[in-house]
Amino acid sequence: MKQVSVDIGGTFTDCFLVWDEISLETKALTTHHNLALGFMEALEQACQELGKDIRSVLSQLDSVRYATTLGTNALIERKGPKIGLLTTAGYESQVPLSRGRGYGDGLTPQEQQDLPAGKRPEPIVPIPMIAGIRERIDYKGEVLMPLDEGHLRKQIRHLVDQGAEGIVVGLMNSVINPIHERRVEEIFLEEYPTHMLGAIPIILSHQVAERKGEYVRITSSILDAYLHAQMHYALSSLEMTLKEYGYKKPMSVVHNIGGMAQLNSTHALQTIHSGPTAGVNAAEHLSEDFDVGQLIAMDMGGTSCDIGIVVGGGIRFYDFNPVIDRWLVGIPMLHLGIIGAGGGSIARYDNTLKQIEVGPTSAGSEPGPASFDRGGMDPTVTDADLILGYLDPEYYAEGSIGLKKKRSEFAIREEICEETDISLIDAARQIKKKVDTNMAHTIFKELGVKGYDPKNFTLLAYGGNGPLHCCGIAEVLEIDKVLIPPFAPIFSAVGAGLMNQVNIHEKSVFMNIYDSNTRSLLEDYDRFNDLVAELEMAGKEELMRQDIPETAIQHRLELDMRYGNQLTQTSVISPVNRLSNKTEVLEMAKAFSENYGERFGDGSQQPEAGIRINTIRVVSYVELEQVAFNKPVEGSVEPPKPVSKRECYFVDFEEPVATNVYRSEMIQPGTAIEGPALVESPRATYLIEPGWKLIMGENNSSWIVNEAKIRSKKSLHSGTMKVN
Repeated sequence: MKQVSVDIGGTFTDCFLVWDEISLETKALTTHHNLALGFMEALEQACQELGKDIRSVLSQLDSVRYATTLGTNALIERKGPKIGLLTTAGYESQVPLSRGRGYGDGLTPQEQQDLPAGKRPEPIVPIPMIAGIRERIDYKGEVLMPLDEGHLRKQIRHLVDQGAEGIVVGLMNSVINPIHERRVEEIFLEEYPTHMLGAIPIILSHQVAERKGEYVRITSSILDAYLHAQMHYALSSLEMTLKEYGYKKPMSVVHNIGGMAQLNSTHALQTIHSGPTAGVNAAEHLSEDFDVGQLIAMDMGGTSCDIGIVVGGGIRFYDFNPVIDRWLVGIPMLHLGIIGAGGGSIARYDNTLKQIEVGPTSAGSEPGPASFDRGGMDPTVTDADLILGYLDPEYYAEGSIGLKKKRSEFAIREEICEETDISLIDAARQIKKKVDTNMAHTIFKELGVKGYDPKNFTLLAYGGNGPLHCCGIAEVLEIDKVLIPPFAPIFSAVGAGLMNQVNIHEKSVFMNIYDSNTRSLLEDYDRFNDLVAELEMAGKEELMRQDIPETAIQHRLELDMRYGNQLTQTSVISPVNRLSNKTEVLEMAKAFSENYGERFGDGSQQPEAGIRINTIRVVSYVELEQVAFNKPVEGSVEPPKPVSKRECYFVDFEEPVATNVYRSEMIQPGTAIEGPALVESPRATYLIEPGWKLIMGENNSSWIVNEAKIRSKKSLHSGTMKVN
């Protein structure tokens, strides 16, 4: 297998090159003005380590896989094109009204408590760019009013005259019957063929979001159109760059659903959180290979910390109506908790709260933390870590970025110490404690709302700063085991290389598995089977367009189910793909009941309220060749001699602690290292805090365990724990 996978973050661009039995990881600073430059720099580093010319490598690759946050940046900066919206006449105010409360989407919990004072988002489609067209289809898909094509042509000309650079078509009930949306596209191309205006994209809402709910369907389509041009030109230019260097195959792009597709089968909105999604995908594979049932996937990079949950059994957590920036959308995305807490997160003293706050603002890669000496003047988490002794100024990023400690000291003194009466060391300690606590609280909330206890999970720490802060976060959560995966600094890029080719098609339904009023089970098997067959066919056709042979395509049926009118919905992998008898219906209900009991406690099930299916979802996929993770080994090897020893400051210790420093390449698999200690790898530093022990595995994977906590937990379960 020969492949390259790349994850572009806010600070670094990560590259993972697999060349037969060789696996290489590299990093380069993200070049926001042209992402292809950072991509090619990281790939050039990998080729140099491999000892091959970049053209020779690209010409022999099986695939290039790409994950990016380009769409997120475009939304934040509001640098998209002018968008026009065509909607059913009478519903022109639907998007501006945003359900009467949509301006609260994307606000912090504190801001949502005072919605009248909440700042409304700048509209992507202002009211003058919304035009109604005469047509009407009812909820059953029957045409009540034919499309008035003469009026439509006038409205199209009006939007183009207003300067529309992209058109969204969002008509009522088009997911049930898309005939009018398709006709609008035909007429638009008749009026304005590409040789007249160029490639103005026209986005049909039923092709972007397939579930009912016109507001979220139309906002999804608006965001897709807004991101289309930038994503198209950036990714197309990258694909052209690769072709110039000898790579002739289509480039694959990671999707938010946890799969990937070729660039020509990708729309912009599917890629907006693709980097963190790739990390969660890698965590799922690691969970199987390492036989670890429950994982908290924590990707702490330079700009943010992304949190995912892995519980095994093929179960995935989706956001069915996620909020992107300030907009509620209607496409499924792998669930992620995102917090502005990374190495570049800026620290400040809040005069109102009288405490140090960290994030969400980040120094990014340009100018970066103060210690980067590239013009950054604000103190960051990386600056605090440097002052506390955790980072080696001469070995950070393998020495490619020399850190200036005096810059860090100046920034923290000026921004924090002068505002308070605390010392430089105490300020740095409080920054570390604050960022660790913020991340722990986010993790606790993410698990709590899903019915899980963090104490029963293993913390999987990766990204450039995950191994540095994992012990502090685990302490707050009372977690006793931390797992640092192989290739931890670029683990999300590794995840992009582990993905299967996937697409998802779904349909909103109202279907009772068990009707509590009539006390009867579902009997309309044909309706259920026809819907599943329709979705499977859509998935198969999508993959076959990407040159996938029909025999390689597999399908997984997922159902969103709930008890009666509960708000809580649970995604269940159906034990059968077709229904033919009541026994299979009962098997489906049993799978839902077991999943519900595992999440919310056995006995919490309420079948007497009825069991409903709200969404039928078919995941169509092709299994591709993947890199396997080696299982960890026992900690029986003596550690090597430390390369140095330096004084480090820890949150719970007043005085500095003499801390051994090791280099990862000198540590054999199976080596056990007692904390406090530092393990430095070329692209990350592992901090083993006092009371913790590290056991090294292959490719720098490591277990970090707190044996005192493990013994305490065992005593508690055995009933012998003493309470004072």
